Formats: sequence, C-alpha cells, structure tokens
Amino acid sequence: MMIIRPVAHDDLPQLMAMAEKTGGGLTSLPADKQTLHDRIERSVQTWQGNLPRADQGYVFVMVDAAENRAVGICAIEVAVGLQDPWYNFHVGNQVHASKELNVYNAMPTLSLSNDHTGSSELCTLFLDPDHRVGKNGYLLSKSRFLFIAAFRERFADKMVAEMRGVSDEKGFSPFWADVGQRFFSMAFSDADKLSGTGRKAFIAELMPKHPLYIDYLSAPAQAVIGETHPQTAPARAVLEAEGFRYHNYIDIFDGGPTLECDTSRIRAVRKSRLQTAVIVEQHDPALPLCLVANENYHHYRATLLRADPDSDSLALESRAAQALLCQPGDRLRVVKLCLEEKKA
Repeated sequence: MMIIRPVAHDDLPQLMAMAEKTGGGLTSLPADKQTLHDRIERSVQTWQGNLPRADQGYVFVMVDAAENRAVGICAIEVAVGLQDPWYNFHVGNQVHASKELNVYNAMPTLSLSNDHTGSSELCTLFLDPDHRVGKNGYLLSKSRFLFIAAFRERFADKMVAEMRGVSDEKGFSPFWADVGQRFFSMAFSDADKLSGTGRKAFIAELMPKHPLYIDYLSAPAQAVIGETHPQTAPARAVLEAEGFRYHNYIDIFDGGPTLECDTSRIRAVRKSRLQTAVIVEQHDPALPLCLVANENYHHYRATLLRADPDSDSLALESRAAQALLCQPGDRLRVVKLCLEEKKA
C-alpha cells in the first residue's frame, strides 16, 4: 500500500536519489544535498507553525507502507512571490495600427509578469520511474487536494502549477536558446541550477523590462511556447482533469505553461466529503477507487482505497486504518478518483 505523508529529515537520502533521476528541468528538486536538507527543514518548520506565510511550504513523500521508503515527492508553496519575486512571461498582444494606411496588426508579445504573486503553487512532483505503475501517479499528485480541502484557510484563493517546457534528451531548450541565453549569457542547465538552489536575484537583474515580440523568435522557439515536455504531459492531464487551465502565462526559462485554478473550484476540493471510519474484515472490491485522507494536520496521511464516495461511513480494513493513523469513529476525507477530464 502506498501512503502519502509529510517529509522527514530521514528521507534526505531518498530525495537525493530521486533528484539524480530527474534529468534536469525540475528546479525545485536539485541534486544538491544542502538545498534538499534546507527544503525539508522549511517544510518541518511550516508544519510546526514557526514560519511566516511568505516562507511556508509543505513537502510530502509517497512511501510504501511496508518499507517506509520515499519513492515520490510532491509539494505546495503557500504563497509565491512574497519573499523572492515569482516571475513568468505573459503571452499577450501589442496592436500597431494606422487609420490613414488602413493597417491593423496585433503582434504577439512576451511581457515579464508578477501577476501570480501571493498565489499558492503546486510544485516538485516527481515519482521514481521504478514506481510509475498502477495509480501511483494519481495518488501522488491529487493527494495534495485533500490536504488543501481539509486546511483550506492555510492557502490562497488561486492555485498555480508550472509545467516543464520542451527540451531534448541533451537538455537543449529551443525557447532558452532564443530568449534566456541572450539575456543571461549562460547555459540553460546553469540558470536552472541557480534558480533551483534559491539564487534568483539574477532573474530580475538581467531579464528584459520591455515586451518581446514573439515573431522575432525562431520557428522552433515559437513552436514550444506554452507546450509541455512529453514526460510532464501526464501530470498536466491530471491537473486539467481537476479544473486547471492554461491562461497564457509561461515559464521564463523553457516556455512551459503555467496552469491555474481558483482553489475552491478544484474538483477534489469541491467534491470531497467527510465520512466516519468503520473497521471491517474486508472491503467491497466492487466499490470505486477513492482518494482517502485523515484530518490530522501534523500527521497527515492519504492513500487510495475502494469506497463509496456518497456514503456517510467509510469501511476500512485494519491495515488501512493503521496506515491512515485512524481509529473507529474518526473523520476521513474522501473523493472519487478522477482519471479523465470528462468525468470531472
């Protein structure tokens, strides 16, 4: 049984192992031991209530209940851009018109933006390739929504998620080659590492302050604006099934799309409900697969179980109850697992 729980300092070796498998492009999971240690510590301090809102961030890991070894990671930043500026490009238009010549041109542009400042962010989603089986990916990504639903007051009214942009197997990014490299004068991997280890001041110092005309970019760079890396496409589909949409904001490094959704409109937040735990010898295998989580803030647990999402009670086998750290009569949050957008 796979369980989602808060990250702990003992998970550092497993996080390092996962970071080395990302192949780059996941700036919030760099293969840097000190950075990962600090990320874990910040998460621990967030749960303990010792940090201001601007510094708060929750990190979760997916573990096999039998081994308690981290094989996946996901996170939520409480409010981006309040401490360090949170940049992206807005894809818009500038109109050039002449009434005298009867000419009207709407030119697509990229403008540096801080529009998502204060939003909560879904980030750092990575599942070890050896465990990309069954519904593990769904559990890892969607478990965060039950935490948000349970502790709604701790998060912003808007949720955003940056999707990894297009790059090849050697790490070449067409968007970076045409845009970032011209202003930063460094390799994509170097800028990616600096950003991932928290050194982001160079972005504000070096990025253009005026809109860039997209038509001046090469055809390969234009083609990847707002496009998702093939390996990240499944993660995008999961979020879109929950109500997230692309609204013309992209990553300043690789051009990947930023998805967003009003927090109260996220499907799993909107449709989840509380049920009372009842211990049984065997659950009904004909029931639909559901996301199930406890309401224990400091000892949050989530998993996938067969359950009736419309019932007032949740039948649990003792093994599942132990994994969720719950007792008979405890309240558990339940929502049917959504696998396709049309079922949302």
